[in-house]
Amino acid sequence: MDRHLLVIGLGFSGAAIARAGASAGWRVAATARDPARARAPEGVEVVPFAEAGPAIGRATHLVVTAPPGEEGDPVVAAHRPALEAAPLRWVGYLSTTGVYGDRGGAWVDEGTEPAPTQPRSIRRLTAEREWGRFAGRAAVDLFRCAGIYGPGRSVLDDLRAGTARRTLRPGHAFGRIHRDDIARAVLAAAAAPPPPGLRVLHLADDEPAESAVVTEGAARMLGIEPPPGIPFEEARAGMSPMALSFWSENRRVANARTKAALGIEWRYPSWREGLAAILAEGG
Repeated sequence: MDRHLLVIGLGFSGAAIARAGASAGWRVAATARDPARARAPEGVEVVPFAEAGPAIGRATHLVVTAPPGEEGDPVVAAHRPALEAAPLRWVGYLSTTGVYGDRGGAWVDEGTEPAPTQPRSIRRLTAEREWGRFAGRAAVDLFRCAGIYGPGRSVLDDLRAGTARRTLRPGHAFGRIHRDDIARAVLAAAAAPPPPGLRVLHLADDEPAESAVVTEGAARMLGIEPPPGIPFEEARAGMSPMALSFWSENRRVANARTKAALGIEWRYPSWREGLAAILAEGG
């Protein structure tokens, strides 16, 4: 049976997923708010998000990268009739590990109950539940992503631009995930979906690390001095609300169940391999 993959949102992760799908021989389409400005990977059809109903109607596999707004998930809101009529066999929703809230540095796994406190994470959990309603007729995978990085979006770019900060807060570690490992995991899940139902998968690398440690390591890779270390209590006075919300939560994200379920290992199991690959590729 033909596999029609539709990626909602041709952004940083969505474009990588669409590219990987086309390279693997899938029929791939992706939505963009303004297709004229979108950079579509080779072999990927781009359709306007507002007119995505027919593409949804052909989709057997759907990946949703669009974030929710205050009024809920924009895809469900705009295209519910088309979604309900589509021949969907699998849905992948890219969410965030932020739905777990603050755990005081403790580990969470795929079976941990969410407990979000930040407004944007509460909206993500609501969106997860909206997509979970499709689990009665399709396999629905909730991909809870750690901090996403990759070429053009990493601490290497911040260091080169002189905007990197080295905030010192011992014990505050968090996970990351390279964009290409996201694409690899999503395609693995889509290619061999379980029976209809809901599954939680963690897209987080194997080594949660302190932000300052990563900044120091990246500076060494570039052969430059790292920025001066600033204790968190001193740095917080100049932080944006978004930055403060990040630093207010501390958790480590386990991924063993996810890798076992998908039968994969990460190409970039820590920030070291990921940043080294970006540099090797000229990023």
